[in-house]
Amino acid sequence: MANLPGIVGAVALGVSMSQFPEFTQQYQQRLGGAVDELRIITEEFDRAAADQGLSRADALATYTGSEFLEIRADDLSATFARYTRLSEDLIVLENANSLGRLKNFTHMTDSKLVERTWQAFKPAVPVTSEGLTFAALGGLTGFAGFAGMSRLVFRRRRKHA
Repeated sequence: MANLPGIVGAVALGVSMSQFPEFTQQYQQRLGGAVDELRIITEEFDRAAADQGLSRADALATYTGSEFLEIRADDLSATFARYTRLSEDLIVLENANSLGRLKNFTHMTDSKLVERTWQAFKPAVPVTSEGLTFAALGGLTGFAGFAGMSRLVFRRRRKHA
């Protein structure tokens, strides 16, 4: 019974961590789709600006004269910044294996994409080596963490009793 918290922690964290490779793969697929769409918008804008002999910044500066145009310029600037950020994140994630994606999980920066990925995500039994590796890593971490915490809690109670 003394190891029960460790076993519970091992199972809970093992099962949770086993889903990480699949979740990140699905996020990466959505990220790739978002980058593709943002690339189209960015390239079309840049092409239209170049046709008029303008840089992107100069073309955006022409969006003046009304509140609507100024808001639209801000929206476009945000779209271009998002395209740049997500493109960089995609490169990092595409060039990483599962452990690399864990190390670089901070490149999963788009909260909308994370939310949509999570909504569509269906947990599954991990049958890939990556899923099993993450299950083992989570299990060991969960066992060590929960068993260690329970030992501290029970030791303190025994000393005070």
